[in-house]
Formats: sequence, structure tokens, C-alpha cells
Amino acid sequence: MDKFFSTLLYAFLLVLCTNNLLHSSATSKIYNVLRCGAKGNGITDSTQAFAKAWAAACASNESATIYVPKGRYLLGSVAFRGECKSPSITFLINGTLVAPTDYRVLGQANNWLSFEGVSHVSIIGGALDAKGTSLWACKTAAGSNCPNGASTLSITKSNNIRINGLLSLNSQMYHIVINRCQDVLVEGAKIIAAGDSPNTDGIHVQQSRNLIIKSSSIKTGDDCISIGPGTNNLWIERVTCGPGHGISIGSLAKDLDEEGVQNVTVFKTVFTGTTNGLRIKSWARPSNGFVQGIRFIDALMQNVQHPIIIDQNYCPHNLNCPGQISGVKISDVTYQNIRGTSATPIAIKFDCSTKYPCKGIRLHNVHLRHLKQVAKSSCNNVIGEALGLVQPNSCL
Repeated sequence: MDKFFSTLLYAFLLVLCTNNLLHSSATSKIYNVLRCGAKGNGITDSTQAFAKAWAAACASNESATIYVPKGRYLLGSVAFRGECKSPSITFLINGTLVAPTDYRVLGQANNWLSFEGVSHVSIIGGALDAKGTSLWACKTAAGSNCPNGASTLSITKSNNIRINGLLSLNSQMYHIVINRCQDVLVEGAKIIAAGDSPNTDGIHVQQSRNLIIKSSSIKTGDDCISIGPGTNNLWIERVTCGPGHGISIGSLAKDLDEEGVQNVTVFKTVFTGTTNGLRIKSWARPSNGFVQGIRFIDALMQNVQHPIIIDQNYCPHNLNCPGQISGVKISDVTYQNIRGTSATPIAIKFDCSTKYPCKGIRLHNVHLRHLKQVAKSSCNNVIGEALGLVQPNSCL
């Protein structure tokens, strides 16, 4: 009986959204959200209209495109779920999706827009305006009782995902989250939030494999890209970062049982005015996690506080620090052709676990200076080698 009513609902939505298709052919259908009841005035709630468009596209036996014309579309929290009959679905966004002005509407949700259990989905163009500034203000005001906030775009348990040319503005929390996915491409993304906005990571990846992030600009208040446990085969190329906290593997060792991070390449990146450049961080507590097979290649640092850093005593603001020893094993990490300026005297800092020293750390052609002066390096519990010209002088 449930299956019968589900089929009936899909049929109704197909009729609702396809009576006046923008375009239909033998191989694909295009669903215009306006025909599903959306209003591009930025005032009328279009959440249900977008859900209807997704349901119709998902139920199609053909490839489908959900078309969002120019305009501003007010959306609450909405989940686009699979499994779909359609072999592929494209969100073609020419307009701007805007969150409610009252941050509390989204603040209790984990995500604003989420895709769950989908395959062969593309999100092309458009802007997502999460209006997170008022929640940031709440969080920074002493004694305020604020919700955690929602991530802007979450992709979970999905594969063959493409995000191209997307603009994300002022997320309440993380801008883009990729969790338990495979075969994901993020290209041409532009992410913007204030440099002091809390917990607004640009792109967060975890428990995922075979990912590419390229040709993107990230300006935010936390990590430009954060790489969590279980990430395998990640390629990052031509990303600019700043303001922000750099590109970070971690933080790790949140849990005792934790998957490792391996086969990550960060290539041709630029960091401007960031707190960190290329960072690996773990809490000082037991963990069976690991980091291995990491390549940082061709990076330009411009007034970066910590251009190269491994921190296995990570504890932001020095609050509730575990005060133990990190169990995360770090090995086979290469820094090659890293150049530019450090905003602090120590341009290279390796602070590794006393129980499991970092191994196989390589510095190859590194040239970092501090205010036109010679910078310094600092090493604790690290084993490695320096190749070619390395400035500051290596402490390996």
C-alpha cells in the first residue's frame, strides 16, 4: 500500500511540474522551478516548490535538469534524497538561493541544502546566500545562547557528483561538506565569508575518496579546506585561500577509532594573509588514525603566520586541552617548491607526537622569509630530510 501511494505521489508531482516543461526531448527533461510554484522575489517561501521539482526529476526515467531562472528564491532547510530513477540530474542555477533572515530558522538544522544518497548529480552555477552574519554576531556576543548553525551545502553517501561555478556566501557554519562520498569534482567554486566568522570552513571532506577540488577561490573565517578522517585520493589544484586558516588535514584524534588520511596532493595554491598555510593537526590524545602519502607542491605564501606546520598538540584557544599524547601516526609527507613570506619568525614548525614521531618528512626546494629577514624552523619529534635549497635552514 505504501508503495502504491508513493507511486501515486510521484505521478502527481510529474503532472504538476511537467505540464509546462521548459524543454523536453526523447533523452532529457527540464523542470523549471517556477512551474512548480517557486517565486523569484526573495520573499515567498519556495522550499516546497524545489522539493516538488526534485521529486519529479528523481522519478523520471530520463536524464533531467532542474532549472532555476534568474531571481532570488527563499528556501528553508531542504533535503534532496535518492535513490532516483533518473540516470542523472543537473541543477542549473541562474539565480540566487537565499536563506531566511532570522538565523534561528536554519540555526537548529544541521544543513540548509543537502543531497543524500544520490548519484550522477551536477550543481552548476548560481549563488547560495546563507545570511550567516547575524548568527556570527550572536556567537561572538558574550553570554549569548545561540544555535550551532547549518552548513550551507551537504553531500552525503553519494557518488559521481559535480559542483561547478557555485558561489557560496556567508554560511552559518561550513560552506560545503562532502561526507561518505566518492568520485566528486568541485571546480570554479567561489566561497566568501568574513575573516572572523566562526566555524565557516570553506570545503570540508571526510570519509570520502576520489575527489578533485580545483580552480576555486576561498575567503572565510576557518579552514579554507579541511580534510577529515577517512579521506583517500584527494587532489587539490589552483586554489586561492585567504583570509582563512589555510588548508588543513584534521583536526584528527577526536576519537580513538578513526580512519586514516592518505594520498592527498595539494598543487599550485596561493595563501594570502592566512593564519596557516599547509597544516596537519591532531589533538593530543590516543588514536589509531594515521596520515600518509601527502604531497604539498608549488605553494605561494603571502604574509602567512604559519606557512608549514604539523601540530600534534592542537588545542584551539587552549581550552579543555586533553594534555595527553597524540596517537596519530604521520609519515611520508613532502613539501616541494614552497615559497613566499611568513608573518612570524618561525616559518616551518613540526611539533609531532613524542610516542609516534613524524617519519619520512621531506623539504624540497623551500624558500620562506620573514619581513625580508631569515626565518627560522622548529622541530620536535620528527625524522626526515632536506633536499635542494631549503630556507629557513632545516632542523630535520
